[in-house]
Amino acid sequence: MPDTTTHVRRDIGRYVNERLRDRYFAACDAVYAKGAPARSETDVETSFGTTHVYRYGPADPAAEARTPVVLIHGSGGCSAQWYPNTRALGAERPVYALDTPGDPGRSVQREAMWQPERAAQWLDESLEALGLDRVHLVGSSYGGWLVINAVHRRPRRLASVIALDPGGLEKVGLRFFAWVFVSLFATFAPRALRPRLASWLEQPVLIVPELRKMIQTGVRAFRIRRPAPLPLSDAELGSIRTPFYLIMGKRSLLVKPKVQVERIPRVIPGARAEIVAATGHGPQIDHPDLVNARMLSFMEDIDSLAR
Repeated sequence: MPDTTTHVRRDIGRYVNERLRDRYFAACDAVYAKGAPARSETDVETSFGTTHVYRYGPADPAAEARTPVVLIHGSGGCSAQWYPNTRALGAERPVYALDTPGDPGRSVQREAMWQPERAAQWLDESLEALGLDRVHLVGSSYGGWLVINAVHRRPRRLASVIALDPGGLEKVGLRFFAWVFVSLFATFAPRALRPRLASWLEQPVLIVPELRKMIQTGVRAFRIRRPAPLPLSDAELGSIRTPFYLIMGKRSLLVKPKVQVERIPRVIPGARAEIVAATGHGPQIDHPDLVNARMLSFMEDIDSLAR
């Protein structure tokens, strides 16, 4: 008899089943609805699978001609995480938000890509498939590691890089993983306790119902398979010549803000670094108006120098 056993790859992300996948997609769509409506969605092929891309952009033709922004979300989620940012960024520039293969989202991973060179190759191939030769690259958390890794290894398409409370700068400590697990359990807390827990944990997921449902559903629906990113050394960071902007939360548990705000301008020529008060790991979610304005100002400065 033929072998009907389905081989499950253990080195790539996957959905548990189609029913949970569809429930997750519905939860994501509710979060997307809180931001700007996407002008279009498309899929592009890379060596590692299919990358799903959301396209946002301005009505003004002059703004449409500006250097595009590419957004890379954090671990365990999808491009819906950018809902506080797509409206402001998309009003000024073309915006492309990529669902990272290996995370829950609408991309489909077929090959492992979490070795640093492969991760940089995936991003470069995605930009090439989209016809993007010069972009401002923005990444948050694990996506922050992806963009830092990309600008270190394959910078030729990058006009600038903005890293929002990123991985890849120092070894991830137990306090961050403890925060992640406690935050996940807190999503199941009674409604009356969630605002207090959200304040204590610096975790907006707890008080945004759509985000809470998306995170809970994603944990049940998807199996993430990848190692934690290794931090880049001073020598590796020092090789970066692309304009670089680091934004961290004052109470971040992923990085030591006071250490990195001194280190990054010292080791990366011309780099900017700053700390946003009254936030932890998500400055672009907790203070979107402030962070959106600063990102757009940085991009405009870079483009002005290139004219």
